[in-house]
Amino acid sequence: MSEPITPQAWWPEASRDWSADERQLLAQLDPGRLPAHVAIIMDGNGRWARQRGYLDRIRGHEAGIDSVREATRTCAQLRLQVLTLYAFSKENWRRPKAEIAALMELLRRFLIAERDELMDNNIRLLAIGSLDDLPNGARAALDETMRLTANNTGMKLVLSLSYGGRDELVRAARKLVAQHPDPAQINEAAIDAVLDTAGLPDPDLLVRTRGEMRVTNFLLWQIAYAVIFVTPVLWPDFRRRQLLEALADYQRRERRYGGVGQSTAPRG
Repeated sequence: MSEPITPQAWWPEASRDWSADERQLLAQLDPGRLPAHVAIIMDGNGRWARQRGYLDRIRGHEAGIDSVREATRTCAQLRLQVLTLYAFSKENWRRPKAEIAALMELLRRFLIAERDELMDNNIRLLAIGSLDDLPNGARAALDETMRLTANNTGMKLVLSLSYGGRDELVRAARKLVAQHPDPAQINEAAIDAVLDTAGLPDPDLLVRTRGEMRVTNFLLWQIAYAVIFVTPVLWPDFRRRQLLEALADYQRRERRYGGVGQSTAPRG
């Protein structure tokens, strides 16, 4: 039996302020087997607002910002390579115009307000999706925040904005046709190179909140071998503890990639 992990071995400095339960969960983790890339489907903002009697769903989205901040900070402290958050889907444009406008303004303010947090934690911001769909204010704030953090060398925070997995694959197919007129040249590596996530490792762990057992058109190509963790917790209530539970569950799984025992990922 291996020796227990001690705080001096790898725990983030900030964990001194974590709760006893969080530190106990942290002690269960093997730092050598943490996922390189965690992706999260942030679900339950509207239900959270309704449960509290709010007539405006945006109150749930506002509350969810604290969850975004804590998940991002914790993943950076644990030295994960990539955290991808499903922030706004291609299908979300079908929502009422007033709600969309409020969400885009909330996104704009978030991107500006979090710049110091990103810089302090050496986090680089990236975005995937049909970004030209975003209104000018949100797009300008996104571009500026990405520019300001471009030289950060720590974790990459990827926001999925106006994103849909099928839409991404359609856009990728058009690029493939233009770049590879000979179909024999098209292989998995060629497809990887034209996806929105080109250059990033595939997600090792996909987390979904609100208990829904579906992937909702998110990173359809990239999650082929991902471990999926579903929690009933609504996104605004998702905190460090739930993230650590997801990481612990990930480490209890065996990823075989179609084989019969422990194996190395075929791609990533």
